[in-house]
Amino acid sequence: MKITRNTIAKTEIKKLIAKSDVALSHAEVQQALNDLCDRVTIYRVLDRLVEEGSVHRIVNVDGVIKYAECHDCEKQHHHNHVHFSCEKCKSVTCLEDIEPTFKLPQQYKIKEVNFTLSGLCPKCS
Repeated sequence: MKITRNTIAKTEIKKLIAKSDVALSHAEVQQALNDLCDRVTIYRVLDRLVEEGSVHRIVNVDGVIKYAECHDCEKQHHHNHVHFSCEKCKSVTCLEDIEPTFKLPQQYKIKEVNFTLSGLCPKCS
């Protein structure tokens, strides 16, 4: 059984991500925390939250890694939904109801899926 530590930084980062309607980058988390902890601690906490399955990692079309809260992952951990990256405001949103389908040859084993569409979000259209 793996023991997880709940620190003030972890609790605040988890709350911040849970309250956000869009995925947040490390820089956005650091800015919102207002010097609660240093950047290395934020990286460690984000990695731990991903490892624990409460947050998932999204790479936007610019190559920036963003983090979003996991939903409906209690039974089976999966993130094969589409993400939308707005070219204007740079927000990244999980579109949980859209699940892409594809077929790979049998010898390929999928470890992670990352589908990101880009364009203008409803706010910027």
